[in-house]
Amino acid sequence: MLKWIAPLCLALASASSAFAENASASKAPTPPLPQTKQAEVLSAQPLDESTADTPIKPAAPLVPANAKPEGDAAVQLQIFLDQSHFGPGIIDGRPGRFTELAVRSWNEANGVALDDWTAVTAAARKSVPNAFAVAVVPDAIKDWVNPNLPSSRAEQAKLKRMSYTSNAEFMAERYHCDVPYLIQLNSSSKINNLKSHDSIIVPNVEPFQIELVTGKSYPADPTLNQRHVVVDTKVNQVRIFEAAPAALIVAEPGASGQADIRPNHGLIASFPITPGQDKFLKFGTWELKNMIEMPYWRYDQQFLETGKRGSEALNIPPGPNSPVGIIWCGTSRSGIGMHGTSNPETIGRARSAGCIRLANWDAIRLPTIVRPGVTVEIR
Repeated sequence: MLKWIAPLCLALASASSAFAENASASKAPTPPLPQTKQAEVLSAQPLDESTADTPIKPAAPLVPANAKPEGDAAVQLQIFLDQSHFGPGIIDGRPGRFTELAVRSWNEANGVALDDWTAVTAAARKSVPNAFAVAVVPDAIKDWVNPNLPSSRAEQAKLKRMSYTSNAEFMAERYHCDVPYLIQLNSSSKINNLKSHDSIIVPNVEPFQIELVTGKSYPADPTLNQRHVVVDTKVNQVRIFEAAPAALIVAEPGASGQADIRPNHGLIASFPITPGQDKFLKFGTWELKNMIEMPYWRYDQQFLETGKRGSEALNIPPGPNSPVGIIWCGTSRSGIGMHGTSNPETIGRARSAGCIRLANWDAIRLPTIVRPGVTVEIR
């Protein structure tokens, strides 16, 4: 039986959001000699094996205290925030609006003044000593790229998968960046002619491995479904809070012992989003009902335009270039949910019809943080 969904999710071209990522005028980082992070999951290897265990130590940043980092330090910061579940958006070495929001979120979670950049930058330099790694293009790329992906919904419905359209797109999403940044780190000739087993410089981030997304559904979890999700449509960010402790009780005088209580509603994660149009996106508190990898998308033009289910529809197959990306997290409000996207570079820059879009590399992490049964507040 096909798993399909009918969200109000057709992305609409529009002018940039006021809260979109603002690229700074700072000079783009010049990548160092290829570095390697000693983590098997990165599938990254040095070009010169003789230097694999001797990465170049970054120089101390010559910037004023509490200033936004630049160059490699900016990349380190974005990687650190990303890996800490405070998504900065696309990693590009240019801290803009989404990086600022991520810094504020990290500061809030760690008891630091919201506008402080010193603590998080220091933490980033310690956690991510090398901004870049050398990645080898995997054999899996052959199964996930279709350069002839049609634009017609009718033709897409005939396919088995909504694949990437190029090897460059595959590698860019894998390392949480975009194709122009890969070109900046390497060269246009190299990135535009990628093939299996090629080596390229990438941000030293844990990769989004599309080949591990199998299409499973996630059940409720007694801990994760007690958390609380806030979709903030004013700043284009989803924020996830820890559950309020069940034992928030003042002890009787003379009572001994103390319960191990987690912080009340402490912020634990945040990610940039594109919210739906106000006329479709219903504000209020809903319940997360399901979480499904690789969903089919029910393309219903009438539903997208009016919010009312039509009699004619197409089943668009799953894949990273599906309009709902690689995971669907449906709420108790029919047709409304959180999901991935086919265009991560448009997060915060274009409005969808009614849903909450995240980059695929952020969306796939949601089941590790929340599960069906969690409350979702849209405001």
